[in-house]
Amino acid sequence: MPGPEPEPGLAPRPAPPLVLANARLVLAGEVVRGSVALRDGVIADIAEGAGVPAGALDCDGATLIPGLVELHTDNLEKHLRPRPGVHWPRAAAVLAHDGEIAAAGMTTVFDSIRAGTLKTPFESHESVRYAREVADQIIRLRRQGALRIQHFLHIRAEICSHTVLEELDEFAGEALVRIVSVMDHSPGQRQFADEGKYRQYYQGRHGLSEAEMAEFTRYTKALSAERGPAHEAGIVARARTLGAALASHDDTTGDHVAQSVALGVRFAEFPTTLEAAQACKAAGVPVMMGAPNILRGGSHSGNVAAAELAAEGLLDILSSDYAPSALVMGAMKLAELTGDLPGAIATVTRAPAEAAGLGDRGEIAIGKRADLVLLRDLDGLAVVAGVWSGGAQIG
Repeated sequence: MPGPEPEPGLAPRPAPPLVLANARLVLAGEVVRGSVALRDGVIADIAEGAGVPAGALDCDGATLIPGLVELHTDNLEKHLRPRPGVHWPRAAAVLAHDGEIAAAGMTTVFDSIRAGTLKTPFESHESVRYAREVADQIIRLRRQGALRIQHFLHIRAEICSHTVLEELDEFAGEALVRIVSVMDHSPGQRQFADEGKYRQYYQGRHGLSEAEMAEFTRYTKALSAERGPAHEAGIVARARTLGAALASHDDTTGDHVAQSVALGVRFAEFPTTLEAAQACKAAGVPVMMGAPNILRGGSHSGNVAAAELAAEGLLDILSSDYAPSALVMGAMKLAELTGDLPGAIATVTRAPAEAAGLGDRGEIAIGKRADLVLLRDLDGLAVVAGVWSGGAQIG
């Protein structure tokens, strides 16, 4: 899939030529001391050596990596609804989200927004329809040049819902939709194959009594059985029409992976078992796992540990998921575990860019976008000390 064409009306941020010198450059397959010249929004030259030419920025040996590429983050939703029942102004939420993820070293983000609301007998679990409205705010702010980094759209399409297809139809012809993930959070499926975990999650989140939870489970099971196949087929068809990369979500078994491959997925988000990750590898489907999983030493929900997959050569992409700062820290932790810094950095730069069809970024290489992050060491912690997006310093 080719990289996206520039959106009409989106002017590039002007940036003067710049040389970042005397840096520890993390290239595709090696780490060298050298300099990177930025011009007209792209990387114009790379030179080895510790010299600092006149007018260059002396990085003093700090680590320079490509700008981080985030394919799945729930961070925007946290800003949209900072407390239960509190709905924040859309534009303010988008701007706060943009600033936070830019500060974390992300220069490309796919904002994950849910399509598919669920109408239930319980008022406490009525979901709010918001996807198109929030997307319009992102597009407006993007065109105004108000966003620090490049934003695209990742539609998380929920099979177990009432409105997923009509919500997806609101995005017909929308160029910024680059990823559509097929999600099924119904009881007995995928992440909630263990219905006890389903009950624990929803009772804890929505305060349902035992009787209400039993009725809610029956309700969602019936909805999934009634609409699931048609919704899945409709989601896949609409993703193809949009030209978006299709992603699976929470594959748990080899059969799940086979179903995902038959649908044409480009990558797998958060497979929950070693079996599923192995099946993805055999099918040539890149595996995404959460950076918080790497940092915490395991999954918060009891699924397979990302470090276990990395040790088996089954981890291709990291996502910050619910914690933006986890992305760079997770990559550096992965480098410690594997002894391969270029490979670890690729999981948050080149590999996600390729999965999303963005061939113009993700590497420190001549001709690539001048998206770069400077990292300094603070007592063993990699701290973001500078961020450049399209050659312009934004942090």
